[in-house]
Formats: sequence, structure tokens, C-alpha cells
Amino acid sequence: MTLLLTAAVLLWAVGFILLTRLRDGKNTLASAHEDAARAVCLIIPARNEAHNLPQLLESIAAQSVKPGEVIVVDDGSTDETAAIARRHGAMVLESAPLPAGWRGKTWACHQGAAAASGGLLLFMDADTWFEPDGFERLLAAYQGGALSVSPYHAVRNVYESLSLFFNICMTVGTVPDGLAGQFLLACRSAYQASGGHEAVRGKVLENFRLASELRKTGAPVRTVIGRNLVSFRMYPDGPASLIEGWTKGFAAGAGGTPGHVLFLVVAWMTGLMLPPLCLAITADWQTWLPLYLLCAAQVGWLARKLGAFHWCGILFYPLPLVFFFGLFGWSALRSGKKVTWKGREIDAD
Repeated sequence: MTLLLTAAVLLWAVGFILLTRLRDGKNTLASAHEDAARAVCLIIPARNEAHNLPQLLESIAAQSVKPGEVIVVDDGSTDETAAIARRHGAMVLESAPLPAGWRGKTWACHQGAAAASGGLLLFMDADTWFEPDGFERLLAAYQGGALSVSPYHAVRNVYESLSLFFNICMTVGTVPDGLAGQFLLACRSAYQASGGHEAVRGKVLENFRLASELRKTGAPVRTVIGRNLVSFRMYPDGPASLIEGWTKGFAAGAGGTPGHVLFLVVAWMTGLMLPPLCLAITADWQTWLPLYLLCAAQVGWLARKLGAFHWCGILFYPLPLVFFFGLFGWSALRSGKKVTWKGREIDAD
């Protein structure tokens, strides 16, 4: 029992190593010159995003400085995506038919980049939005190459807290040296030298591969967490969409995480399971309950950096953790097989 307790404490301590990776970009509050802002072309790949686009486009309009142009690439939408984009003043680019070997998102981003006139390309998913002055802060923090943001997760329903450990794993796997998939600011020269989205055209999690291609050109690549900068909401349509979304490529995403980081994540998550398991088996409340509460507090510390996760998901963290392990295993089994995403059948990475 003493050996198990020692192991649990040591693995719990690993969580503080992970915390040091999470750079908080909220204090980068320098002023961005309007000339720099005018050089930015914001490109939004959108397929049936009528429910998401207004929040993003309104957040852009509310910024103290604004990008020079906004392009919404309408990827074969059957809803009001294009009409809503036009009403908010965005340029709408109707996507050409999807070529063989491309994913919908990479094809839309590629077309948007080709149509853009600015020297800085900003790619944003339609389910993200800027916090007040977020664009100015990020533009002022940009130092060339590629700057990415892991958005802050706006959790509004209890089931969305099931994404907790997926968010933690993906964020510590990209911050500070990788690229998050929802937000990318890159200079055109580095983007073109890397091959851009054409170089990663067949990948679901294109951000992992694009980071590697950009580094080959010598361009700096970095990511910050998005609290007070950029936010998003994942899978608001219900648990089914959450399961479908994480299944389509999470195992491949974990495989793209640096080996030493993945080792730390696995060790930490294994340690988190020891207190509840030992508590259930031994009923030794005096030994294991305090450690369980310490684990919950640490999970809460991490969670609050990444999103507004519900307190139930934090206090009863074994539930989202077991969900993570189960869906991760299912995603690994589905790798290379067909999954459905936004009405298209695709191969899971």
C-alpha cells in the first residue's frame, strides 16, 4: 500500500510539469499598428456553419483594430452560411469541387490563401471567436513565422465536460511548440515555402503535419493558450457529435504529440486513476480521499486554464477520464477506417 501511495503522489506531481507548458497569452497587451492589421487576411473555412458564423464575424467587427479582409470559403454548405457571411460584410468564396486526396478543410483553406491579397494569412475555424481586443493582442505578439492559439473552451452544457482530458492532452501536445488546428497566423512567405495546406491536404489533423513542414523552412512555430484571446465551443449539438468529432482523428493526434510529452501525459493520467481505484477497493478514506481531492484540485487548475469546465466534471474527474480512455481506444481501432464528419465519409487518420 505504501508503494502504491508513493507512486500515486509522484505521478500526481507530474501534472505540475504539464502546467508549466501552458503559456498564457492574455498579458501580451501591446498595441498593434493598423497598417499591420490591414496586411492580415482572415480566412474562414465553413461548411454548414450558419449557427456559428455570426458570433465569429460579430467579434471581428467589435475589435479595436480589424483585419484588412475577411474571406469565408463556403465549402458546399446547404444552409445559410454564405448569406450570413455576406450580411456581415465578409467576402464569400464558393469552393470548387473537392479534388481526390483532399479534406474539405484543407481544400477550403488552400483556396482562401490563393484568393487572399495580404501578406499575413490568418486561418480561423468558424466555431471560434475573438475576445475583446484579442486580435490586437495576438497581432502585437506575432514575431514572424507561425503563431497559433489553442482556444479557450466555452463549456455551456454538462456533457461538454467530457472533452476535458481530450482538451488537456491536445493542448499540452501543441503548446508551446506545435500548432493548434483552430487558429493559425502565418506570413505568406513561410506558408508558401512550407507547401501550405496542399502539403497536408489529406490529413484530418493537418495542424500537426503543417507545423513540421513550417519548421523545415526555418520559420518559428509557437502556440499560446487562448484565455482572454480566442474562444470556441466544441460539439454543442449533443454527445453524439462530441463522440463523432473526437473519434475522427484523436488517436492520430496523440501519435503526433512529442514522445516525452505523451509519456508525461500517460503517466499523469495513470496516476489520477490510482486514488479512486484504491479508495473503491480498500475503503481506506483517510489515506486515499485527501489524495483524491488533491488530484481533483490539480485537474481543476489545469481545466481553468483551458476552459470553463463544469465543476461536476472536475470533482468527479474519473468519469471524463474513463470516457477519454474508452474513446481513445475506439479512435485507435477506427484509425484508417471510414468515419462520417459534416456529411462526408472520410478516412480516420
